[in-house]
Amino acid sequence: MNLSTNTITTHYQDDKLVEVRLNQPKRSPSANLNKVSEQLDEYFTGKRKVFQLDLAPSGTPFQKKVWQALQNIPYGETKTYQDIANSIGRPTASRAVANAIGANPIPIIIPCHRVIRSDGTLGGYSGGVTIKKQLLSLESAL
Repeated sequence: MNLSTNTITTHYQDDKLVEVRLNQPKRSPSANLNKVSEQLDEYFTGKRKVFQLDLAPSGTPFQKKVWQALQNIPYGETKTYQDIANSIGRPTASRAVANAIGANPIPIIIPCHRVIRSDGTLGGYSGGVTIKKQLLSLESAL
């Protein structure tokens, strides 16, 4: 995989992770970054399936509900945008769900890469479709 913790930056507020950015220049590590980096390294080597980090993503109540639903998708599985809409009790809101997923400030850790289109195609991803495909392959979800 071409993605490593050297190209991932994180932002914390009150010791809670609020944002992850992909493909960013490397910055000096902090204690929080070391924890995230360690867990991401474990994930990328197949040793971690669930992240244990305190998260505090900033977003609307609807976005937060969608992001919470994403965290319920098990490692190695995928769901559709429609599945997520149904799971939050908004079965006609699959497009709004897709928009909320696209605004996910903590990709990988909030696993938006596990959401695909109803026709089985990958759909978009903030880090690019190639990275999404690599993440799903890593999890053996493809």
